[in-house]
Amino acid sequence: MLEASLEIILLLTLAAFFAGFMDAIAGGGGLVTIPALLLAGFPPVLALGTNKLQGMFGSAMATFTYARAGHVNVRGQLLPGFLSFLASIAGALAATIMPTDLLSGMLPILLIAVALYFSFKPNLNDLDRARRITPFVFGFTIVPLLGFYDGAFGPGTGSFFMLAFVGLAGQGMLKATAHTKFLNFASNVGGFAAFAAVGAIAWKIGLIMGVAQIAGARIGAAFAMKKGARIIKPLLVLACLALAARLLMEGNNPLLRYIGL
Repeated sequence: MLEASLEIILLLTLAAFFAGFMDAIAGGGGLVTIPALLLAGFPPVLALGTNKLQGMFGSAMATFTYARAGHVNVRGQLLPGFLSFLASIAGALAATIMPTDLLSGMLPILLIAVALYFSFKPNLNDLDRARRITPFVFGFTIVPLLGFYDGAFGPGTGSFFMLAFVGLAGQGMLKATAHTKFLNFASNVGGFAAFAAVGAIAWKIGLIMGVAQIAGARIGAAFAMKKGARIIKPLLVLACLALAARLLMEGNNPLLRYIGL
C-alpha cells in the first residue's frame, strides 16, 4: 500500500475539493485529480482506480443537489443510468486488452471541437429546445457509448455528455449539467466496481479525497444553479481546452508523433 505524507494528503484533499467544485459545474475534475495523484507517486492504474473512488463521491453529491432542486427527473433516468453503469464496467474491463493510442491521439481534437461548439453556438442558455433524437434512441446509443468510454479511458466524459444533452436531447445548459452528473455518477460507480475488483484502489486516500469532493461538489452545484449558463458555458469551454492542452503536452501523445513533433 502506498503511504503518503501529511503534506501530500493535504494537497490531494485541496485538489479534490477544487475538482469537485469544477466538475459539478462543467466537468473536467479528473484534469485536476489524476495529475495530482500521479505527481504524488501513485502508479497509473492505482491513480485511475483511486480517482474513480473519490470522484464517485463528488458526482453523487452534485447529482443529489441538482435532483433535490428539481433539475433531474431521477425516475426517468434510472434506465439510462443503469446502462451507463453496465457500459462503464465493460469499458474498464476492455481497457486491459485494447490499445488506447488512437483514442488518446484523437481526444484533444474532439475536446477542442466541443469547446468550439459551445463557444460559437448561438442562443445557448438554460431553455430547452427541440430534440434531435428520441429519449429511447439517446438512452440506448449515446449513453452506453459514453459510459463505455468513461470506463475504458475517461477524460472529457462530462464534456461529451454535455454536448450530447445540449446538441441531441435539446436540453438547456443547467438541465444538461444536472443530467450529465447523474449519468457520470452511474459510470463512475461502474468504473469503480471494476477497479475495486482487481484491487487497484488506495482506499484511505480515496476516501479522504472523497470527503473533499463532497464539499466542493455541493458548493459548485449551488453556484451553477445560481448563475446558470452564464458560468457553465465559459467553464465548460475552459475545461475542454485545458484538458486538450494537457493531453497534447504529454510527450507520448500519438497525435504529436504523427505530425512529427
